[in-house]
Amino acid sequence: MLEIYDVVEKSFFDLVSPVIPPQEVYSGGLFTEGPAYYPAGRYLLFTDIPNDRILRFDEANGTVSAFRENCGHPNGQTIDRNGRLLSCEHRYRRVSRTEHDGQIVTIADAWQGKRLNSPNDVIVASDGAIWFTDPTYGILHDLDGIRVESEIGACHVYRVDPVTGAVEAKITDMVMPNGLAFSADESTLYVVDSGKSHFEDGPAHVRAFRVGANNQLSGGEVFADCQSGIFDGLRLDREGNLWIGAGDGVHCYSPGGDLLGRVRLGKIAGNLTFGGPRNNIMFICATNSVYRLPVKVNGLR
Repeated sequence: MLEIYDVVEKSFFDLVSPVIPPQEVYSGGLFTEGPAYYPAGRYLLFTDIPNDRILRFDEANGTVSAFRENCGHPNGQTIDRNGRLLSCEHRYRRVSRTEHDGQIVTIADAWQGKRLNSPNDVIVASDGAIWFTDPTYGILHDLDGIRVESEIGACHVYRVDPVTGAVEAKITDMVMPNGLAFSADESTLYVVDSGKSHFEDGPAHVRAFRVGANNQLSGGEVFADCQSGIFDGLRLDREGNLWIGAGDGVHCYSPGGDLLGRVRLGKIAGNLTFGGPRNNIMFICATNSVYRLPVKVNGLR
């Protein structure tokens, strides 16, 4: 199984096992995304954007069932600190939250009186603030959302205040902001720019921003350039390593920005998350499939 793992640094085998390959647990999608794991129920929710649905993988019995359909072409998802599902919906051009009683409420759908483009990925900070990216992927055509002109005319990264609900643009110099994640202490915000997907000279990298007082960002230096296609969703493990979806699978970088290795899937990996009872199972959404990969490191919850 060594051909699955492209080892750049020997320390990569401190993170993955060379004898355990990724297991495909689902293969019936068009483009899977938005993995969000519920530890209490031992199930994974993930999206199938073109088919406009959220699916549920039950880890206990291996079955996949429909969780929600005709739901706005959802993309990235996460779980807030109260166990509620946050979804980025292309067609409705919003970030929504599913309450415990099943009610779906809008968290953000506009900025300065203008409709958002198509929120792509979302995370929640320890203070309860919701951060999300807003490229134009979901308004470029009707396959992944709805074709419409951008009202904002740019693609930003936003923060939703946990008290007032105010939406503030925090990063405004990106082409196509995509996946995002905080370091463990939330002193660094990592954000993917996948502008190369639609612009020949566009970026295909992840940037690192320093988070200061009052959530002010500085820096924004390029942390790593993608060597296969474009980067997409990303997550961190407890050691500070970054696991990033790319054109051929998942790439793993050290906290210092060194490429440690790759998990080659032969497919575009759109997003990933950690789950399982000990948070050491990586779930990878890759093109039409979902993979389950036990690893030697624990993910950040």
